[in-house]
Amino acid sequence: MQNLFEDLNPPVRRLMGPGPVEVDPRVLNAMSMPMLGQFDPHFTGYMNEIMSLYRGIFCTDNHWTMLIDGTARAGIESVMVSVINPGDKILVPVFGRFGHLLSEIATRCHAEVITIETEWGTVFDPQQIEDAIKQHRPKVVACVQGDTSTTMAQPLDEIGKICRAHDVLICVDATASITGMPLLTDDWQIDAVTAGLQKCLSGPPGIAPITINERIAELVRSRKHIEQGIRPDDYQAADGEMIQSNYFDLSMIMDYWSEARLNHHTEATSMLYAARECARIVLKEGWQIRFDRHLQTSEALVSGLQAMDLQVFGDQQNKMPNVTGVYIPDTVVGDTVRGEMLNDFGIEIGTSFGPLHGKIWRIGTMGFGCRKDNVLACLAALEMTLRRHGHNASAGAGVDAALAVYNRPAAT
Repeated sequence: MQNLFEDLNPPVRRLMGPGPVEVDPRVLNAMSMPMLGQFDPHFTGYMNEIMSLYRGIFCTDNHWTMLIDGTARAGIESVMVSVINPGDKILVPVFGRFGHLLSEIATRCHAEVITIETEWGTVFDPQQIEDAIKQHRPKVVACVQGDTSTTMAQPLDEIGKICRAHDVLICVDATASITGMPLLTDDWQIDAVTAGLQKCLSGPPGIAPITINERIAELVRSRKHIEQGIRPDDYQAADGEMIQSNYFDLSMIMDYWSEARLNHHTEATSMLYAARECARIVLKEGWQIRFDRHLQTSEALVSGLQAMDLQVFGDQQNKMPNVTGVYIPDTVVGDTVRGEMLNDFGIEIGTSFGPLHGKIWRIGTMGFGCRKDNVLACLAALEMTLRRHGHNASAGAGVDAALAVYNRPAAT
């Protein structure tokens, strides 16, 4: 007889790794709303609302601002497979694991991929990227804004303008950074941005907001083909090469989100509800309050870690405000400490990848999880665990230092 197991009852955790993070209860509530048919006028009304809300999230007037069903990587793949033709030159500045991911995806699109790399824990000077553009003349620069593997954030304001000046498209993955720090799509002249819900937007992984401008949309239309069986009577294929993925074909997805309502796929209804609520919560809070909250929490966490005689990782001038890297003391085993924090205190923190694996922990303070109580609980638990393993940290020093930041009078 088949084992039906027990009722699903996952333990309650403080998710303070690099993501996924705690889902805002209002988002969980939205996901429990009734199912609707995908062409019900109420549902298509929600689709239109989402396009408007995410224009606010991306700080753009782009009409084609929509959702791709799948985790954040689905958003990246939809843009890259729809823009890249085999043989196109793609420049990828790599400063962490997710730059390598962009290179991997571009390679699978049969692009000629050129990478430039900088030491993990640093970012690129805009001149380095401009020099590479002049040397290689790529069609696209594919770049990450915030790379959680290194906790670094690449400044983009100058890079977008450099790309536009050289008539190069720039596509940015902002999954780890969006709404935790500024991202001005139009002002910075970024052509495409992809994201996910599971970081600062405080939603579950499973749907990917994207925005593309008319420069990208024009390229996509030049490759437009509609699958047989759902073609309208006036259908005429474009001259360009067919996009190699059916599911991630932006030309059909754009028609799905347009008034044409092409029946390309069945929308992930509950995830769409989640995305709508995530965006509504962010915009209701307001940008300045939200950015200040992430910056203050980052400062409190860093102050607490340093007070515990721990060294923070990377170039602090370009540190993401929502993820902090900290060196693992030589006297402890990193995974053992992480395991005890999870089992004894119900707190999850992360390790890292590649050259940083086993060398740093990564502590996330994102969106709904970017809270004073989370920071204080994490510092207290980490201190107690480290002291149990012989690390010399003054009792209460981390919590006291973080509280000093939180209790500092607000600037007038």
